[in-house]
Amino acid sequence: MDPEAEMVVTAKVSATFAPEGRSVAAARSFVRQTLTEWDASGVVDDAVLLVSELVTNAIVHAGTATEVSCVRYDDAVQIEVVDRYPTRELPTPVGAFDADDESGRGLFLSASIASAWGVEYTKSVKQVWFRLDLPDGGSATSLAGPTLPTHVLPGTDTPVRVAVVHADVNQRVTHWNVDAADLFGRPAVEAVGMRLPELVDWPHTPESSENDMPFAAMLELSRWQGMYDIRHAEGRPVRVFASHVRLRDASDNPSLVLLAVPARARAVLENRAAAAAGRTPVPPPTDSEWDGLEGHNRPGLDELLQRAIERARDLLDGDAAFVLIATDDESEMEVRATTGLAGALHQRHARVPVAGSAGRFGTARMPAVHHDAEGVREAVPVLGDSLMQSAVTAPLKVEGRLTGTLGVASERRARFDNDDAARLQRAADRISLSVESARLSELERVRRGSLSFLAEASDLLAGTLDPEMTLAMVAQIVVPRLATWCAVHTLAEGHEPALSCVWHTDETRIDDLRALLDRAERPRAHPTVGARPWRGLRVLDTETTVGHEDLVTGDAVTLPLVARGRGIGMLTLGNVAGERFRRETLELAEDLSRRAALAMDNARLYSERTATSQALQRSLLPPELPRVPGLDVEVVYQASGESNEVGGDFYDLFTIGPDLWGFAIGDVCGTGPEAAAVTGLARQALRLLAREGMPVPSVLQRLNAAILDEGPRSRFLTLLHGHITHRPEGGIRLTLVSAGHPLPLRLTPDGHVEQVATPQPLLGVLDELDLVAETVDLEPGDVLLCVTDGVTERREGPRMLGEDGLMTVLAACKGLTAGAVAARIHRAVETFAAEPARDDMAILVLRVGEAAGL
Repeated sequence: MDPEAEMVVTAKVSATFAPEGRSVAAARSFVRQTLTEWDASGVVDDAVLLVSELVTNAIVHAGTATEVSCVRYDDAVQIEVVDRYPTRELPTPVGAFDADDESGRGLFLSASIASAWGVEYTKSVKQVWFRLDLPDGGSATSLAGPTLPTHVLPGTDTPVRVAVVHADVNQRVTHWNVDAADLFGRPAVEAVGMRLPELVDWPHTPESSENDMPFAAMLELSRWQGMYDIRHAEGRPVRVFASHVRLRDASDNPSLVLLAVPARARAVLENRAAAAAGRTPVPPPTDSEWDGLEGHNRPGLDELLQRAIERARDLLDGDAAFVLIATDDESEMEVRATTGLAGALHQRHARVPVAGSAGRFGTARMPAVHHDAEGVREAVPVLGDSLMQSAVTAPLKVEGRLTGTLGVASERRARFDNDDAARLQRAADRISLSVESARLSELERVRRGSLSFLAEASDLLAGTLDPEMTLAMVAQIVVPRLATWCAVHTLAEGHEPALSCVWHTDETRIDDLRALLDRAERPRAHPTVGARPWRGLRVLDTETTVGHEDLVTGDAVTLPLVARGRGIGMLTLGNVAGERFRRETLELAEDLSRRAALAMDNARLYSERTATSQALQRSLLPPELPRVPGLDVEVVYQASGESNEVGGDFYDLFTIGPDLWGFAIGDVCGTGPEAAAVTGLARQALRLLAREGMPVPSVLQRLNAAILDEGPRSRFLTLLHGHITHRPEGGIRLTLVSAGHPLPLRLTPDGHVEQVATPQPLLGVLDELDLVAETVDLEPGDVLLCVTDGVTERREGPRMLGEDGLMTVLAACKGLTAGAVAARIHRAVETFAAEPARDDMAILVLRVGEAAGL
């Protein structure tokens, strides 16, 4: 850590990660979770991006365990990455970084992004650290008036009571305070549940007879102030001054907060002057006040713009204000902040064309006054669906380049003049540089956040090859980072698109969203990349969409999922009403859709290959085992390797003739498909040759020749093969040969365990084999245990189960059935070591019943 830094540590959390690829994702997750818990979300994306690079470097170049520590200070966080390879080689100077060189990116990024960074060495470790300053989170003044003498302050002759009323999305009252009961003359028990239009007498806006806006339309405005009459419970009208603000409730539905005072006390709520009302005006902000718009806390772009439009509206005593920011190619304007407006065109991030014909941006490069509604709609498209009758706009310029437009609008015609335009232009000139600086900072944060998001998304998508899991992961990665809801349609050749996965930020709405999407027209696949608008939900009938208006009217786009030149589906993203997709978000979604499509196609190919492989492997397993009178048979089989059902070990029990059965248990050298091929050859050859009436030694000799005939594909094979028949005096007789295989064990009813048979040469090595058949008689109650070396060679470090260990386990199985014996042997093998078994395993148990024999 920087020795000159005198900072107090308030918290520290560390975690150690193994030197393997998946540790990079784990380290990112650790840092993201820790910083989020510390309420340091403002620097999370930068921290995750830097940690990803540094941990990757530590794993690739050091190859040792890596320790990541998060250190919290009062105004910063520090991340430390430590490995155990303390090389003394100095890092490459950041000024000499080569964009085509994969090495050194971590240090270069640290130098570019972090407020401080460094590398420290000791004899045993190397530590790379970086520090990120936390953004200030203090408060700032958003509205202030001048100091006035007491005699000119607004007056009231009675105590002021402020009525507070809450209404839900259906305009029904949900909260009614004591002052509201006094002002309206209605107790809460009566008012709660009533609709606002029942409480208000609204013929028009009292202060402007030209305005005949319906009350319902006024309630849709994001913010409104003015006077109207309410209906007192006694039947008389009461003039009030009211302030309305629309908010989102806990379920993301719009709600309304209404504050009302008697008209004589309007100064309590009113926040801008209106000289026409005949009262002492409160002077608007002077031009010099714009110098301190940023305050001392360096607000983000959205906060800065919101302050700017509020101050611009107050400066010119307008009814609404807005600010548009130009796109990088200066072809469109993006709505970034509004006040006093409602409607689709005023939604945040909505894009509008630039009016004017005099070249790029036309008259947008000069301040302009528009005196009537027709001129407003033509020159200021963002006001096209509003009730504004006049407007004044001023360009935001930086070094001669147009970066945006600041505008104020009024509901009255010819409200503004050239003096207003000059005042607004002076204000715009004062904030242009601050706005552009904040915009560039936001853009840089978004780009770094996008890199971090794509890195994490790629890790998640690469972590599974299950098709269903991949689909679910795609949807959950998108929500809520890129959209409010997401749907994935898959496309099979010759079939209509199928809705495969739906996700929403509110999980309780997933079923409703799926029901709507099932009724909507499927998004159509298009061969070109990029997002396209999708209006499938908007065309549904009104009855179907009742209660889901935010989903139906919200912005929605669809992106093609294309992998290896083939369309495999569509990714649909949606936002609730009032939210529009930014171009940066859609570009990020397009990049993600390419990765998601490849992950989905990989999962599909893997699933198809696995299904084919498993079907072929199942064909190598013996069919249902035959029933041998007087003999209880149990088999346990386990192939090593993911998705393998058959490996190099195999077993079989088959009928040869009347009162004659064959059995076998073997182990082909190696595992996987190549060993399984020899398994199939051995099992089929044993059945065919035994049914030709050949004795056991001859069967194995012919099988040995067949294996050698495979040439380079041949593999040696250990095999225990024998014939089963009943003895006339009772019990079972086995005629068998153990060709290089672990010898079978016999357990007698009194608990004695012994090996039977003698070892003979294995198959697939020698051209000529001299094999001798051996006879083993099993009495009623005897158990014969046959296993492959996956059982006897089960290891944990230097320990091995071995034949002695197996005999000990078997001795404890006295009196058990064949199934119980097999289960106990299997459990002993599994629990012998903590690690899963890496070798194929087969267990065959034959137990002679009390009534064995003819």
